[in-house]
Parts: sequence; structure tokens; C-alpha cells
Amino acid sequence: MVLFTALVVAVGLERLAELVVARRNAAWSFARGGVESGRGHYPVMVVLHTALLVGALVEVWVRRPEFLPPLGWPMLVLALGAQALRWWCIATLGPRWNTRIIVVPGLPLVDGGPYRWFRHPNYVAVVVEGFALPLVHSAWLTAATFTVLNAALLTVRIRLENRALLDAPR
Repeated sequence: MVLFTALVVAVGLERLAELVVARRNAAWSFARGGVESGRGHYPVMVVLHTALLVGALVEVWVRRPEFLPPLGWPMLVLALGAQALRWWCIATLGPRWNTRIIVVPGLPLVDGGPYRWFRHPNYVAVVVEGFALPLVHSAWLTAATFTVLNAALLTVRIRLENRALLDAPR
């Protein structure tokens, strides 16, 4: 449980690093006329993603599920792979990447890196991390709850992001 806690804390620190990058990138985007969309769902997303980390820790420390190597090790690989994919997205988008939906008019859509294969690869990383991270230590309840709630949130978010990208002047 201690190693799992360290993993979740490390992911939490990674998320804080993302927020630093996002804040810097938001300033860059707004300085170039960036337009933000979908502010209403953003606080829900922050709460949900925080609840993933807290929920996984609480479930593991309260329920005390057994670490199951045939499940835990593959889920650890998937969770780490999700982190790698997320940072590949961040590197590919550069200053255009953000946790918020901010579109800079006049910029073409990015079609390199993981965007060559997926329209929203960062959300692939979020989905994988959402079930894999808790399942590293058999936190089934957190994995299932986050997955269902995140599916609803992503339905809204992807619709808003697609609309913002479509409506932006090129």
C-alpha cells in the first residue's frame, strides 16, 4: 500500500506540473487572441480528476484489497503508458496544449505526433489512466466510478472542443 500511495502521489505531482504548463500556455494563447470555451464543465473535471486520486488512496487504505500481480503489473504498465502518451501530446501541441479549451484563431489543426492517429489522444490517456491507476492495487470501486463519470464528462468536453475547433477562424 505504501508503494501504491507513492505512485498516486507521484501522479498528483505530475498533475500539478500539468497545471503549471497549462497556466503558461493559457497566457501564450490569450496573448495571441485565444478564445476559451466550455468553462462550465471545467470545475467538474477538476473535482473528478482529484477524486480519482483521493478515491484510489481511500479505497486502498480503507478496503485494503490485496495486490494482485497478474492485474497490478499490467495496470501499472498501462498507467505509466498513459502518462507517456499525455506528455507526448503536451510536447506535440507545445504552447497550444491546455487543460482548458482555448483555441487560437488562425492556427491550423495539429496532425503530427499522436494526433496523426487519434483526434483526441490526450483523452485516450485520461481514459486509460482512469481505470488503470486504481487497478494497480485492485481499487475496483474507484476505477468503475471514475470510468462512468468520466465517460459522461468526456461526452460533453469532446463535443465542446470539437465545436470550438470547428468554429475557430483558420
